[in-house]
Amino acid sequence: MKIKSLTFPLLLVVLFANSLLSKPASGPSAGLEELFPGTLLDSEGKEVSKDALAGKTVGIYFSAHWCPPCRSFTPNLVKFRDKNQKDFEVVFVSSDSSPKEQLDYMKEADMKWYTLPHRSDEANALAKKFEVRGIPSLVIVSEEGKTITKNGRGDVSSNPKGALKSWQKKS
Repeated sequence: MKIKSLTFPLLLVVLFANSLLSKPASGPSAGLEELFPGTLLDSEGKEVSKDALAGKTVGIYFSAHWCPPCRSFTPNLVKFRDKNQKDFEVVFVSSDSSPKEQLDYMKEADMKWYTLPHRSDEANALAKKFEVRGIPSLVIVSEEGKTITKNGRGDVSSNPKGALKSWQKKS
């Protein structure tokens, strides 16, 4: 008789535990956490959760306001990101002279995406990891943090309608 009385509560515990284990993890993947271990900021310089990157293809954008080719490409990237923001996000790595110039550039160009603190160790590590030799540069990584291409700028410029699908196929 005692076995029957324990069966139903035990079954509930097993079902509850299983439901917890089967839920997808929220937040960015371990690979994205590794790429962006420090603080992530919004376009106003306020700290935000890295959960904003979860499940998305991410473009790491190396740029600066003082750079004419950057100012030429940035509006195209803004349009591309805004059109694809459900599946694509940008993290800006600034080469501007100061945090104020970085945020002013973001505001002026209507960059509604994320950035790293100005010239932070994390920003410098990304430039080194991806061997960025010039700007503008757009590196595309999968939602797992794996490099898809270092030629995101060329892809967005030459194939804005198909770039994201092409990257998703490669990831």
